[in-house]
Formats: sequence, structure tokens, C-alpha cells
Amino acid sequence: MPNILLVGNGAREHALAEAISRSEQKPRLFSFMKTNNPGIASLSEKIKLGSYADLEAITGFAVENKIEFVVIGPEDPLNNGVVDALAKIGVPSVGPTKSLARLETSKSFTRNLVSKYHIPGNPQFKVFNTIDGVEAFLDQLEGIVIKPDGLTGGKGVLVQDDHFTTKEEALQLCLQILKESSSLIVEEKFDGEEFSLQCLCDGKTVIATPLVQDHKRRFEGDKGPNTGGMGSYSLPDHSMPFLKPQDLEDGLEITRQVAAALLKETGSPYKGVMYGGFIATKNGVKLLEYNARFGDPEAMNILPLLKTDFVEICRHIVAGTLDKLKIEFEPKATVCKYVVPKDYGLPADHSDAASSRAKIEVGDVGKARLYYSSVDKKEDGLYLSSSRAIGIVGIANTLEEARKIAEEGVKAVKGPVAYRTDIGTDALIQKRIDHMRKIRKE
Repeated sequence: MPNILLVGNGAREHALAEAISRSEQKPRLFSFMKTNNPGIASLSEKIKLGSYADLEAITGFAVENKIEFVVIGPEDPLNNGVVDALAKIGVPSVGPTKSLARLETSKSFTRNLVSKYHIPGNPQFKVFNTIDGVEAFLDQLEGIVIKPDGLTGGKGVLVQDDHFTTKEEALQLCLQILKESSSLIVEEKFDGEEFSLQCLCDGKTVIATPLVQDHKRRFEGDKGPNTGGMGSYSLPDHSMPFLKPQDLEDGLEITRQVAAALLKETGSPYKGVMYGGFIATKNGVKLLEYNARFGDPEAMNILPLLKTDFVEICRHIVAGTLDKLKIEFEPKATVCKYVVPKDYGLPADHSDAASSRAKIEVGDVGKARLYYSSVDKKEDGLYLSSSRAIGIVGIANTLEEARKIAEEGVKAVKGPVAYRTDIGTDALIQKRIDHMRKIRKE
């Protein structure tokens, strides 16, 4: 009965807690959370609440409970160096060190690494520490993407025609970013369809998990502001209907080369999840960004399908022996829909702050799986925060059936909440197929 520590408090970590608890090893789960997630708490032997910057509290909790290894869920503790602090007391982690987590925490580090080691997939890009030269580079690009160089919670990327229209506006945004950030990245904008490829990595071996497509936009039909993700879907064949088999191979090959480059660059093996955000274009697969952990919501699509014991996977990641383990997933479809406060993602002048603190009731979600995210469990019930509240996941043999299960599940959450009804629908997927056919001239 191994003692395992989970760090994190969102829906992704609730899915991780469930995957750990399903293990035949009968593990005892201990959880360190920023706020009390009732789903994680119900699966844990013991919980501790605290800040992810309080490394002493996390390491102390690990020592006190004789932890075999730690699973790190979100990016903040990785950025704070929790893996390094745990390594110093002899406790291994599934998650990269602070230096290796730069794969996510520094967009310039990743672009420069891919460029230095001649790995395919980079856009035309330049990193700027001052405004000098920005205007000249903007003039070279047909479409523009602007990124602050750091963690932005999935909401910091500014794209031409979505967030701004003209090059003059782009220049003003660059000036604004440089007031708040030490550097920014300006890149060419790609036309294509995005997909999430989450890979397990032990430093040498990289193993793909089923492909997922996330929906960042707040409203139906992919309209409105970008969010942390309103939901996602995956298919029984673990691919996407708008992709070619070569696209998946190319994404996986880029990730393998990046893992090898990280080892060469830092001298340390990357142990954890390398989650590549890719886009299929008329010129092949391009790299948008890497995350140094599972996606949220995408973790909720793939972890429930895992047939291989997750605790065993973690042990092999820590030992650097992933090549000795066969990792399998159920051939099923999944649809995840996020239930959010009604005003989630809306500008302050359009939002009703009261809905972000309202009480909600959760009834019977039927066949769906429920994963708590940013909710606050108080003595008199469950309350919303200003962020995503609950992930509801339908799993079935077909996408249509999975979508129906998820749709029934979200209706069980009562209160001032919203969700997207169109995730996993034929119409939305057909739109993506048609888009790829058009740009590939098929």
C-alpha cells in the first residue's frame, strides 16, 4: 500500500486522484491543495490546505506521511520549484524540475530550444526585450500572434483578427506587454485546426495518449473570449477526423526530439507529462506551445480511459523505464463539458459578480463522471468561485452517445451557471473537417 502525494486542487487533479485510487496497488492518497476540492478530499486519506509557494509545507507533509512519490497537477508548483525541493529530501516526483518546466513557463525558452536543435514545427518568431525592432518584424508577417513570456493561465495569447486587427494595434499591445513583462514573443499566425497531444515522458521514452481537442472560446460556435477551456472531446480511434495519421506521427516526433533536446540542454531527464498544443496546417503540423503537465480539461478525457495501472506508470516514469511498460487506453469516445459561473470569461462591465459567489446544487449526473474544479465547499453547501466549477464527462462507444451522457449530466447542476451545448456535436466537427479540406485543397 504505497503512500502517494497529489499536489493540486482542480478538476484535472480530481481526475488524477481517481486514476491513482483505481490502482490495484491499493495506494493511500494524500493531497496538498490550495482550496478544498470535495472530490479529491473524498478520495484522500488526509489533506492539507496551503499555498503552492510554501515549499516547506509541501515537503513537510511528504516527510510526515512517508510518501513514495508525488504527482504534481498544475503549473504553479512546478514554476515554484516544488520538484527540486522534494528531490532534496529524497522524494521523487512525476513532474519536471523548475529548469525543465521552462518548457511551459518560458515561451521564449521553448521557441529557442526548438530552433537551436533544428526541430521542425516552429513558426517564424522573434523574442523582444524592448520595443526596438518590433515594428519591422510585424511588417514581415502576414498574420500576427503576440505572447507574453510567462505563465498566463491559458489566456495570455493575443491573435490577429481575434484580439486586434491592425499592425498599429499589435504594436500598442506589444508596448503594453513590455510594461508588465520582461520579454514578449511575436510569431506568425497559422491557419489550421488545433489538437492536444499529451505525452508521458521518463526523460528518454515518450508515449502518446489519445488525442483530444479543446474548446477555448466561451460561447457556442467558438465565439467570444478565450477561456481556460470550456470542454473537450476525444474519439474511439484516439485520433481526430480532420487529421491524417502522419499529423499524429509528426506531433509525436516533435515531442520526442524536444525531450532529447531538453536532456542535452540541461543534463537532466524530463520526467512527467509533455503536453503539446499543435496545429495541423497546409504545410504540416506546427507547434503552438508546450505545457509541462496534463491539460485541463483534456486530462478528464484520457485518464478515465486508462487501462494500465496509473501508479505503475508513475513508478516507471520515476525509474526511467517507460519502455518496459505497455500503456493501453479503452477504445471509447469522451465528451467533457465545463459548468461555469454565468459571467465566466466576460469583461467586468458585462458580468454579474454575484454569480461567481453563488451557491449551487449538484443532483444525479446519471452515467456521467463528475470532476470538481474551482468550487468552495462550506458547511452549508457548495459555492462557485470566479473560475470554472465542474467538469462533466460522458464516456461511450460513440461520440454521439458520449455527448448525450455529458449533456444529461450538466443539467444536474443547478444555479447561476452556463455551459456549451455544442461540444462534441457533428456540426462543430464537420466545420473542422471542411476547414482542413479547404486549406489542404482536397
